[in-house]
Amino acid sequence: MRNGTVITEFILLGFPVIQGLQTPLFIAILFIYILTLTGNGLIIAIVRAVPRLQIPMYFFLCNLSFLEIWYTTTVIPKLLETFVVARTVICISCCLLQAFFHFFLGTTEFLILTIMSFDRYLAICKPLRYPTIMTSKLCLQLALSSWVMGFTTVFCQMMLLIQLPFCGNNVINHFYCDVGPILKAACIDTSILELLGVLATVLVIPGSLLFNMISYIYILFTILRIPSATGRQKAFSTCASHLTVVSLLYGAVLFMYLRPTAHSSFKINKVVSVLNTILTPLLNPFIYTIRNKEVKGALRKAMTCPKTGHAK
Repeated sequence: MRNGTVITEFILLGFPVIQGLQTPLFIAILFIYILTLTGNGLIIAIVRAVPRLQIPMYFFLCNLSFLEIWYTTTVIPKLLETFVVARTVICISCCLLQAFFHFFLGTTEFLILTIMSFDRYLAICKPLRYPTIMTSKLCLQLALSSWVMGFTTVFCQMMLLIQLPFCGNNVINHFYCDVGPILKAACIDTSILELLGVLATVLVIPGSLLFNMISYIYILFTILRIPSATGRQKAFSTCASHLTVVSLLYGAVLFMYLRPTAHSSFKINKVVSVLNTILTPLLNPFIYTIRNKEVKGALRKAMTCPKTGHAK
């Protein structure tokens, strides 16, 4: 056990190197946050309001949008505080709670995206059997299992983490409570927790990535066997949005975790974390609507209906 003063709070550094840009960044990130909440909330509202959109693909998309709303909410409010307060302090309990929800929702996102790739695989590779396989009951079970698995994976580790005494450096060089700096502040050996974290990361990230890759390999071969160019384009358009989101998320995560330690830079990792926690949740609604005629049509109808009613 290390000697040191027992700490009761952590200090979030945020981005200390951008002195003089706090106000513009505060306004920009606040605008992004509002836009993220609006965009993802709009997707949920449209899918619930339009009967023809109440199919498995949009059911999982609603789960993803709901998750993104809370995923950004766990991080952005505290990040905004770092721009307006000289010393951003967060109590240990609050820090651990933020870390729990951040990693719980992040883990669940990987699992939901994996289920969405499975849904696209069935829709394209098994179109005749798709309605009988992907029933409402199975959709609910798959979505619920993603949330439960994400919760359980992180909760078990968090139960061990909250029992640690903290007496080391209480400064976290990040804009949210990351587990790495928290473990460094512990007074006792944390090798078991670090090992559990590595195992969970390997199971969730490479495991789900492998499943996504296998699904899309089958999808690609099926699309290439479609005789008409129009048919191939239509089949690919149904999974292009999901493939874009998967590429963004896994690309950023693999960039952070698979680089050699000697060449890694924590400043670069913080910038990449911005992509995962702020920009990806913002882009998801646009990615899923730009190429989706059904959602765009429902959105246009929802925007024109009030005008029509007013004119009458």
